Parts: sequence; C-alpha cells; structure tokens
Amino acid sequence: MIPPQEASARRREIEDKLKKEEETLSFIRDSLEKSDQLTKNMVSILSSFESRLMKLENSIIPVHKQTENLQRLQENVEKTLSCLDHVISYYHVASDTEKVIREGPTGRLEEYLGSMAKIQKAVEYFQDNSPDSPELNKVKLLFERGKESLESEFRSLMTRHSKVVSPVLILDLISGDDELEVQEEGTLEHLPESVLQDVVRISRWLVEYGRNQDFMNVYYQIRSSQLDRSIKGLKEHFRKSSSSSGVPYSPAIPNKRKDTPTKKPIKRPGTIRKAQNLLKQYSQHGLDGKKGGSNLIPLEGRDDMLDVETDAYIHCVSAFVKLAQSEYQLLMDIIPEHHQKRTFDSLIQDALDGLMLEGENIVSAARKAIIRHDFSTVLTVFPILRHLKQTKPEFDQVLQGTAASTKNKLPGLITSMETIGAKALEDFADNIKNDPDKEYNMPKDGTVHELTSNAILFLQQLLDFQETAGAMLASQETSSSATSYSSEFSKRLLSTYICKVLGNLQLNLLSKSKVYEDPALSAIFLHNNYNYILKSLEKSELIQLVAVTQKTAERSYREHIEQQIQTYQRSWLKVTDYIAEKNLPVFQPGVKLRDKERQMIKERFKGFNDGLEELCKIQKAWAIPDTEQRDKIRQAQKNIVKETYGAFLHRYGSVPFTKNPEKYIKYRVEQVGDMIDRLFDTSA
Repeated sequence: MIPPQEASARRREIEDKLKKEEETLSFIRDSLEKSDQLTKNMVSILSSFESRLMKLENSIIPVHKQTENLQRLQENVEKTLSCLDHVISYYHVASDTEKVIREGPTGRLEEYLGSMAKIQKAVEYFQDNSPDSPELNKVKLLFERGKESLESEFRSLMTRHSKVVSPVLILDLISGDDELEVQEEGTLEHLPESVLQDVVRISRWLVEYGRNQDFMNVYYQIRSSQLDRSIKGLKEHFRKSSSSSGVPYSPAIPNKRKDTPTKKPIKRPGTIRKAQNLLKQYSQHGLDGKKGGSNLIPLEGRDDMLDVETDAYIHCVSAFVKLAQSEYQLLMDIIPEHHQKRTFDSLIQDALDGLMLEGENIVSAARKAIIRHDFSTVLTVFPILRHLKQTKPEFDQVLQGTAASTKNKLPGLITSMETIGAKALEDFADNIKNDPDKEYNMPKDGTVHELTSNAILFLQQLLDFQETAGAMLASQETSSSATSYSSEFSKRLLSTYICKVLGNLQLNLLSKSKVYEDPALSAIFLHNNYNYILKSLEKSELIQLVAVTQKTAERSYREHIEQQIQTYQRSWLKVTDYIAEKNLPVFQPGVKLRDKERQMIKERFKGFNDGLEELCKIQKAWAIPDTEQRDKIRQAQKNIVKETYGAFLHRYGSVPFTKNPEKYIKYRVEQVGDMIDRLFDTSA
C-alpha cells in the first residue's frame, strides 16, 4: 500500500497539472474566438473592395475604349498628312532640283547625285500612281537632262585628267629598278584620287540608274588614245635622244631623286653595234684594219639608226605590257565587272595594232633586205624576236579574257619573224657560197676580204641570240613541231649552220684566191682570211659553238694556216735557189777561176740581188694584219734567207770573181734581214 503522505502529494501534483491545462485550454478558446472575429472582418473588407473594383472597371473600360479609338483616329490623320506631304513633295521635285540640274555636276557631284535620286523617285511615283500626269513628263525630261550632264561630266573628267604618260616615267617603270619604287605594284596614277572617285561614282550611277553603257565607249576611246600616244611618245623620245646625245636615257623620277638627277643608260638589246665593237677590238690586235677591204665603217651610221629603231621597238613592246597592266587596274575600278574584258579588249586595240603593224613592217623590211643581200638589216629581227618571246608570258597574262583574234596577234608576229629569220639564215649561207669572184673587189694587199669580215660579223651576232637563231632553224625542221624541240637540239642545229657558213666561206675564199696571178699573194690572202676566221672564232667564243658538231675545226684551221705559210715560203725559192749550194760551181781553193766560173758566180749574186729587191718591193705592199703572224712569217723567212745567203757569202765573198766586188756583193747578211723585216709594212 501507498503511504497516505505520498498519495496526498501526488494528488496535489495532478491537480496542479490539471489546473494548468484548463488555463491553457481557456487561452486557446479565447484566441480562436479572436481569430474568427478577425477573419470575419477581413472577409468583409475584401468583399467591399471587390465591389468597389467592379464598379471602377465598369466605369474605366468604356473610357479606355473611347481613348483608344481617338488615338487610332489621330494616327490615321497623321499618316494621311504625311502621305499628303510626301505626294506633294513629288510635285515640287522638278522646281526644287531644276537649278541644280541646270548648273551641272561640276564641283558639286554629291549634291547633284542627291537631286538625281529625288528625280528618280519622282519618276517612279508618277509612273506607278499617275502615268498620265504632266508632272511625269516634266521629271522625265529633267532626269534625261541630268543623265546627259553626268555623261558629259564623265567625258570631261576623263578628257581633262587623262594625260599621256611621259617617256621618262615609262622607262623608269620598265627598267625594273627597285629604288625608283613607282608605286608598290608597278602601277601608274592615271587619274588624281579625287577625280577617280568622282568618275567611279558617275559610272556606277550610270550603270545602276542611267541604264547607259555609252560611257564605256567614251572611256575606252579616251584611254585608248592616251595609251597609243604614250607608246608613240616613247618611240619619239628614242629618236630625239639618239639624235641629240646618242644614247636614250631615263632620268630618275623627280619626286624620288630631287637632289641627284642623273642620266640612266638604257639596257641595250645587243644589236649590230655590239658585233661591230667586237670587230673593232680585234682590229686593235691586228686581226682586221683599214687594209681589210671591209665596208663596216660606212655601215656604222646606218647601223646606229637600226639600233635606235630596234631599241625603240623593244622598249615600246615592254611599255605596252606595263601600261596595259596599269590600264586594266584602272578599268577595274570604273567599268562594271561583266564589261571589263570587252572594254579592255577595245581599249588596247589601237596600241596593239600599231605594235603589230610595226613588227610586220620590220618583217617586210627584212624580206626586202634579204633580196638585196643586206643581212645587217635582217639582224634587227633577232633581238626583237628574242624580246617578243621573253615578253610573251606577260603578254598572254595581260590579254587573258580578250578575243581570240587579239590573243593570236603576238604569236602570229613571232611566227612571221621566225620564218623570215630562218629565210635570212639560209640565204646568208647561200650568199656566202655564191658571192662572185670580182677582181676589182679583191684586196690588192691580200688582207682580209670584206666577205670574211661580214660573215664573221654575222656569226658573232648570233652568239647573243643562240636560242633565237636555233629556234628559227628548228621551226623550219619538218621532223619537229614548234613545241617539241629542245634547247640542245636547237644548239646543234645552230652549230651545224655555223659550220655550213664557214665551209661555204672557205670554198669561196679558195675560189677568190685564184684571182691573184701571184701564188704567194694568193697564199697570203688565204692565210690572212683563215687566221682572221680562227682568231675571231676563238675571241668571240664561236669556237665552242662550232665544236658542238665539229670538234676538229680549230686544228683544221691551224693546218690550213700553216699550209699557206709554206706555200708563201716557196715564193722565195727563186731567190734562194740562185745561191743554194747545189747550184754553185765547184772549184779548188787557190786555183784561179775560169771565166765560165767567174761568170756563174756573178750571175748567182746578180740573180739573188735582183730577186731579193723585186720580192721585197712587191711584198712590202702586201699586208698581214696580225702582228704575231707577221713577225712569225718574217722571222722564219729571214732565218732561211740569211742562213743561205750567209753561207754563200762566206764561200764566195773573198773569191776574186770580179774586179768590182761592190757591184755584186751589194748587201751584208744583216741588211738582208732588215729588208725582210720591212715586208708587209706599207709605212716602211
């Protein structure tokens, strides 16, 4: 059992807890009542607010709809007014722009094009909305007048600012000098930048709005004239410069070298003058000379002119390529893309036709020169043809997109030049072979014949144009097409040709040598010519080209030269035979000579003296231009004669064969040597 005190305590504890729970319950009931009251109040407020919103909405919505309608009406009114203003503005375009159109676009292109844009829009409006309106005709007329003014302005700008390119600038452009820097890509400023911008704007407007292509014809006609005149001016520059100073030049561009203006020689193409200069050098070494019977000196004046004409044409070809490239760059900015090739084709025709015509004239002149055997004139074809071939890749690139007839002009000219060049080579070889043996044309002193010097001159010229000449010969070969032959094949053909010319020359010289009655002079003549040929071959490096097909040519010429020296030496036998030991009388020393023996000795002395004097007199007038050969022949002959005469004089000089020994013993041995030393020397 639980004790009474403990039960009493627990009862009190439970009663306290119950009391607290009742108090809590009472508090919760009070709170719920307050919450319900607040909820009722809030519901009442919200219901009142909703009622008021509904009343406000019912009042606002009609006002909003009315306002929206008013705004729409206002916008329609504004749009209508704007459209009216816009339409009315078209009726004022003619009067607003007429003054600008009448005064033209000069100096006010931006404003002018703005006016034209307004007129264009007015035309479009009236065409769409009022095609029968008189205003349409008015703005149309104004538009046409404005378009004509723009076309006129285009022509005026192109005419006033398109200038001929000066020869000096062209020469600087084609010289390839990096230091001159004629713009980064080698182009020229044909039009000032501001003018170019105006021209470009006008051309674009005419294409887009003017529906007009006539300005393209105006463009190519003006630029074509400038291109043609620029090239002709360069040619005239060569003529004037050559006549005044002898050397065309290109001074530095003023704005690049203001402090040091200089004359810059043109790169010569290696024409006739170079070969003649070689011959002059050889003459200083005794290979040629005034005695040579050559007509090179009279030809110099004419060859100078040929050089000028050749140089001028070569530089004009290069100038055409550079100027045409520059013209295309300019054209790309001004002419619409799909019209550029056609316009460019038309633009270059006059200048290109001029070059081709001049080239054909050169071919025609060469053809006439071949007929009269004037092969120095034909040589002008070689540097020109070489340059045309070198320039052809650039030509082809420049002419891309042009008509086939335009592209084929240069290849046609090249073919014509190759054909006439091959004809010249063949006729020259035949002319060397068939040159007549004219007695009056033979050198009296037996020196180098004009035919020889001219033949060597011609062959030396071919050294500078080996590929060109070889291609000429190859182009005529039926076994090879124009594109299949190799450079080695061409070189062999040229070597064969040179050997043919030298062979023909040798045969002709042999024939000509027979004109001389004196075999010794004939031998001197052949010696001089053979020696001249050999030395010329060696000094000009023709011998290497000959050796391609004839490796023994040098040795063969040396044998011919030695053979002629031996033939010449035989001319002295009639002198030395008088005193040769085999023809002398035999007698015993100390024994008195018989009359017959004395007479024989006298005849020997007299025959030697007379023969020596006669030969020295005759051969003194002969010539051996080569100093080395002249000394060699003199020395060899002097040794033979002095030895023979010295032995004879030693044997009979003290023999009493005459009472007047000075009558027969006229010369000492040294005197005989001195006389022979004066052979082949007309100045002695």
